[in-house]
Amino acid sequence: MEGALTARDRVGIQDFVLLDTHTSETAFLGNLKKRFSEDLIYTYIGTLLVSVNPYKELDIYSKKQMDIYMGVNFFELPPHIYALADNAYHTMMAEANNHFILISGESGAGKTEASKKILQYYAVSCPSTTLLDSVRDRMLVSNPVLEAFGNAKTLKNDNSSRFGKYMDIQFDIQGDAVGGHILSYLLEKSRVVHQNHGERNFHIFYQLVEGGEEDLLHQLGLESNCQHYSYLVQNECANVTSINDKNDWKTVRNALSVIDFDESDIQHLFGIIASVLHLGNVQFEADSKGYATLNKNTELRWVSTLLGINVQVLQEGLTYRKIEAKTDEVLSPFTVDHAIYARNALAKAIYGRTFTWLVNKINDSMENKEPSRKTVIGLLDIYGFEVFYVNSFEQFCINYCNEKLQQLFIQLTLKSEQEEYEAEGIGWEPVQFFNNKIICDLVEEKHLGIISVLDEECLRPGEATDFTFLEKLEEKMGSHPHFITSVNNTRGGECSEFAQLVLSIHCVCVCVCVCVYVCTQVMRQSKNAIVRECFASTESDSRRRPETVASQFKSSLLGLTDILMSKEPWYVRCLKSNESKQPGRFDDVLVRHQVKYLGLMEHLRVRRAGFAYRRRYELFLQRYKPLCPATWPHWRGVAAEGVEVLVQHLGYLPDEYKMGRTKIFIRHPRTLFATEDAFEVCKHKLGKGMKARRNQEIIETCWRGVQARKEKERRQWAVKVIKKFIKGYMTRGEAKTTDNSEYLAFVRQNYLNRLKDNLPKTVLDKISWLTPPPVLTEASAILRQLHMRVMVTRYVRGITAQQKAQLQLKGITSVIFKDKKDSYPQSVSQPFVDTRISEQDINMKVLQIIRHERIKYSVPVVKYDRNGFKPRPRQLILTQTAAYVVDEAKIKQKVHALHALEHGGDLVIQCDHLFEVLTKLSVVANKQSAINVVQGSWLMFISSISFQIQAGKEGIVDFSSGQESMVYKDKNGHLMVVIPYCDCFQRKKSNKQFLKQEFRLDCLRVV
Repeated sequence: MEGALTARDRVGIQDFVLLDTHTSETAFLGNLKKRFSEDLIYTYIGTLLVSVNPYKELDIYSKKQMDIYMGVNFFELPPHIYALADNAYHTMMAEANNHFILISGESGAGKTEASKKILQYYAVSCPSTTLLDSVRDRMLVSNPVLEAFGNAKTLKNDNSSRFGKYMDIQFDIQGDAVGGHILSYLLEKSRVVHQNHGERNFHIFYQLVEGGEEDLLHQLGLESNCQHYSYLVQNECANVTSINDKNDWKTVRNALSVIDFDESDIQHLFGIIASVLHLGNVQFEADSKGYATLNKNTELRWVSTLLGINVQVLQEGLTYRKIEAKTDEVLSPFTVDHAIYARNALAKAIYGRTFTWLVNKINDSMENKEPSRKTVIGLLDIYGFEVFYVNSFEQFCINYCNEKLQQLFIQLTLKSEQEEYEAEGIGWEPVQFFNNKIICDLVEEKHLGIISVLDEECLRPGEATDFTFLEKLEEKMGSHPHFITSVNNTRGGECSEFAQLVLSIHCVCVCVCVCVYVCTQVMRQSKNAIVRECFASTESDSRRRPETVASQFKSSLLGLTDILMSKEPWYVRCLKSNESKQPGRFDDVLVRHQVKYLGLMEHLRVRRAGFAYRRRYELFLQRYKPLCPATWPHWRGVAAEGVEVLVQHLGYLPDEYKMGRTKIFIRHPRTLFATEDAFEVCKHKLGKGMKARRNQEIIETCWRGVQARKEKERRQWAVKVIKKFIKGYMTRGEAKTTDNSEYLAFVRQNYLNRLKDNLPKTVLDKISWLTPPPVLTEASAILRQLHMRVMVTRYVRGITAQQKAQLQLKGITSVIFKDKKDSYPQSVSQPFVDTRISEQDINMKVLQIIRHERIKYSVPVVKYDRNGFKPRPRQLILTQTAAYVVDEAKIKQKVHALHALEHGGDLVIQCDHLFEVLTKLSVVANKQSAINVVQGSWLMFISSISFQIQAGKEGIVDFSSGQESMVYKDKNGHLMVVIPYCDCFQRKKSNKQFLKQEFRLDCLRVV
């Protein structure tokens, strides 16, 4: 706070206590206006917060702002409602006692918004759990519900609270917000049936009509038009541009579900609201004798349906007065005026009791009833003091409440000041201020006060009117120095704002028997659960007149006073900057009026009684020690002694300050201003006035301290990381938890980085893929498959058309021979050629014969006769239509392509290029499946195959191994084929090349 004093000429003083001319209203208003012009809407008077409504959004309520004010000394930062809320919370936790925050001000000054900001601050700043979040949600959403049912548009405020609200926020021993409880005071029930011009009924009526779903409105018998309902059109402003009833309806519906209202309660609640609207449309007509009758009772039937009451009982209660004489009951008919009054009384009673039920329901949902010890912070959002040309009974009670709270306010402020002076050993100086106890006694004194006179007037025989009541007041208290009425308004002298009321009691003197009969007897028959509960039979059935509203309010106000007296107070005073709600406009006359009736000048005088400024020795010395060579840079002794040395050096006069037990008290603000100005100059000279060596030592010391703290923080961080790493390693095999999540993330990142630098370079590398950790097994398999596909794609895109054709043929060979012929691996590395015999080597006669057929492939072979197995050199020529076995200039045999390999007699042919020939033949014939491969062992080729010599006659070919290769006719008449041993083992050596070629074939098939 002291740091802001240097800018006091521009932005004013943050604490009015430091005003030099503290008794001047002009200086007070000037400081307030100066701060308001800089969008500084908050100012302190000690620990009291003054808030001026700016009528615009200010960027001072963000989460960042909340963090700034958490756990900070009250005067350390600029004034803010968060500072007050935070200090109330921490004081409650430190002292383990109860506190309350009193929010007061005129209608439209921002009281409701202030209470919302405090609730939001506690919701964010207090510890959080799922259970606590649920409690906070209910406390926060209770606001829009209570605003819908208890707020209305007035001439001064579009969202004016028409009831007093006191909310206790319950905290457990750890400081968690665990519950809440709400008390409501004096709902303005008369607004249900009557509103002044330019004002509206309670918000909920318009929200239901404008925002209710079509099915719901149909069930309630309502139409989506406010102009159809008498209780909503008296004001001629059912629709207001600044209020969005449809959006507010959605907010209320959602809030009711959060507060745990079941669907049945919600339906009954809206049924009651609709019944009040229908009740307002009930019209009476006079019969020939002048008595009230109901000819068209459509609206009454809807009331009957929604409340679950027999329509005849309801009609009788609205048109007849029930008079009991001993054992007899007589029904006396109403006039139209009395019937209208009875209808309105019923509407007000239903709505008023429903509002009380709603508050109790909200309390049930958020109140913590556990027996454990709890402390509370109460929020009192009370209606504002206002004086109109004609003041209603509710306004009378509101202003009485404000006077009572002002009396409490002054008492508690004086008490806290006296206690602080006594605790510090400073003599208390009496303070001159206006004590409004005489005003409160004027209202509430037994037998002599206004409320007692009002009660007597309501009970006396005959008809009570405004004039008889005023005459009674003149008779009882006409000589009171603070009492003025319209009958006698010539008396001068000082009086409270409250005493300027012009009273009107037409809404107080009532026909009690009507309300008792209709509101109690009839409503008890309701089938609506809420109505039945509101008018429960547990209420007294005594025939004694019930307590008047004024007496009830007086009793509840005394109860509230007792509650507040048991708690430590904090205050927020809200001011309106102007009547037209224009941002940036400051109405001096209006603000001066509010400053006066809120008692801010009296509070300032109390706070300035004797000394304007006080601060703990440690804080005062810490800030101003550079001003004295004896205390700079370090004071080694007791702080109080250091402060004494400091003020002596600054030249404080004995009457300008006092030394308490823990604080220094400074009498005049100008003394503090001079000290602060000197400190501001000193700050700029400190660096220049010291010797270079001293500066160097200090800077070096500070730098080493900074480095040491950084090193400490780094090591602490390292310890935490290592602990977490070890714990994560120990639990690495378990499911992901908070203990191993960071370790597993490190393992994943490390593996992926290593894998990136060690990826296989070729498709044949199937062993260098890094082994993944267990947590990445599945991911590694997917990545490996993707990487293989990428490499295959690159390989395939790089081969030529000729290579592709070669691989396609090799693929066919693989399908036919892989895992079927042991010699197949040797052939994989040998490329196939287009032909083994050029056309120049084929006899011209043969070429002439097959000139119309295109030669696909030719190869030299050895053909064995089927009889005798004599070998004969031949040429095998494959064309697109047939296979020819040629002997120099003569075609020895022709096999048509459609019957290749399946004709009547088999050919026994030996060929050095077996796999190539059979692959070409299968492609030309397009019959790969017709090739039969006989398998044998690599070491012992002892197997046989049979072939067809001609129909019905077979030949046999036997296979064996030996020293050298040979083919001959064996003694048994079979053809014997001998393979050398070395060829068997050579096949093993070709496995590596076979695998390479075979993988290329697989790649081709994949693509």
